[in-house]
Amino acid sequence: MNAPTSRLPATLATVLALGLAAASGSALAAKGDTEKCSGIVKAGKNDCGTSKSACAGTATSDRDTEAWILVPAGTCEKIAGGKLTDKPENVHGGAMAANKG
Repeated sequence: MNAPTSRLPATLATVLALGLAAASGSALAAKGDTEKCSGIVKAGKNDCGTSKSACAGTATSDRDTEAWILVPAGTCEKIAGGKLTDKPENVHGGAMAANKG
């Protein structure tokens, strides 16, 4: 009677892995329906680099005017303080990556 119980952790791990894979797939598919929104991010919650930082999670203050996150297209400017951004340094690696060209 102990055999079904021993399979439970493996089964749960498989179900969790499948759920995460499905969620990440739909997130990637929706990426085209998003826009970079700056001025609304909490400290440490930015999606990528700025002129002051090189990567995600490095914003040092709330509502930094350069720090941005991806939001559904059409919503950024509806959020208090939100501004669309397309600055070249707003990429992975920040200003250093943008200047490598």
